[in-house]
Amino acid sequence: MNFYACIIGSEILNGRRIDKHFEFLKNELQKYGHELFASFIIKDDENLIRKTYQFIKEDADGVMFSFGGIGATPDDLTRAVAAEIFTAKPLEQHKKFEQDILERFGEDAYPHRIHMADLPQNSQLLFNPINNMSGFSLQDKYFFTPGFPEMSHPMLTAVIEKFFSKSVKKYRLTLLAQTSENTLIHIMKEVPKEIEFSSLPMLRDGRASVEISLCSSDESYVQKYFNLFKEYLEQENISYK
Repeated sequence: MNFYACIIGSEILNGRRIDKHFEFLKNELQKYGHELFASFIIKDDENLIRKTYQFIKEDADGVMFSFGGIGATPDDLTRAVAAEIFTAKPLEQHKKFEQDILERFGEDAYPHRIHMADLPQNSQLLFNPINNMSGFSLQDKYFFTPGFPEMSHPMLTAVIEKFFSKSVKKYRLTLLAQTSENTLIHIMKEVPKEIEFSSLPMLRDGRASVEISLCSSDESYVQKYFNLFKEYLEQENISYK
């Protein structure tokens, strides 16, 4: 699966809040050998949310974790946009969530809080252990949580454990060579696209060096192409570790 984070919050982009979702989600996925495919931090802008959701929907292997915008204030746009993009149907009141809101707030649920129960059709609730004001999911692949880390993070811990806990073991080999990355480009071109490859140039005390890293679920495949770099460096008397 391709895992996406969609972090909605103008307050992050203008510096009034610091994002805590990316680091949490990255670490939670890594527990099971997964990693993020992409992460977006976007404004509370209806058209931008719509385009971002549409982009992710077009990835047949996409799984999305969306943070923020599911409350009852005018800048909470997530529920309506999610209904439009992922169901093409209007919002409908989720009876269980409606009852939860009434039990918590009583008469104060009206006229605004009660609308948090207006969800995309066929939504499944995500339990909120802090105050039982739920998040929701669609198709077991699109997950919508509050912007509050205290609420959203326990929700997604449970989601990832339930749906994505099949561990994927990967093998990574990394070296640091005392040369510029330009020296190794001809070998980089031989690495097949099935192997995750990165070249990270560095400059230390005015001297160029490069970190070469290869990763795959096939250990022998990684070793084979990693050896190409080692053999060339040894042949050219370029030091590495």
